[in-house]
Amino acid sequence: MFFLGGICLLSSCKNQAQDIPENIQTEVKQPETMTKETIYQFKVKDLNGKDFDLSSLNGKKLLVVNTASKCGLTPQYKDLEAIYNKYKSKNFVIIGFPANNFASQEPGTDKEIASFCQLNYGVSFPMMSKVSVKGTDMCSVYKFLTQKSKNGLQDSEVEWNFQKYLINEKGELEKVILPQVLPTDASIVDWINK
Repeated sequence: MFFLGGICLLSSCKNQAQDIPENIQTEVKQPETMTKETIYQFKVKDLNGKDFDLSSLNGKKLLVVNTASKCGLTPQYKDLEAIYNKYKSKNFVIIGFPANNFASQEPGTDKEIASFCQLNYGVSFPMMSKVSVKGTDMCSVYKFLTQKSKNGLQDSEVEWNFQKYLINEKGELEKVILPQVLPTDASIVDWINK
């Protein structure tokens, strides 16, 4: 008896579904597609105030890093310069973004930052104009780097000076490296070489 009732109930549901107007039956909400952006869409200013179009780096691996002149991690400039010089002939570029978001450790002007980097560490990789990497005034490049809805990989937060973002040859975010990890660490060098 129970079995017979179940069949009738199923049959009844099937008949009711056929009574639903066609336009309602076919209306299925499609999942939102995430538009994966690339870093190549951005134009920024370098430390000398000149336009720097990131699309000019298409086809290269990039390490994007927020820097500061008065931080305990500032000596990482030496390692950044070392790996830049070692791998720049292999389509690898480092882009530095000075930022004053953490304990006011980058108070200088662009001109002062440029002088500091050259004088103390011989920095030759591209350094951009000072930006904000956190908060309501976060620059558009860092919105891309930290928001999954834009980079297609993950949400992240810049934890401190010298956090590193690894970008593949297509301009896509591939990896986030914490500030304390040295630029010469195997996780970075192996990624450059793969």
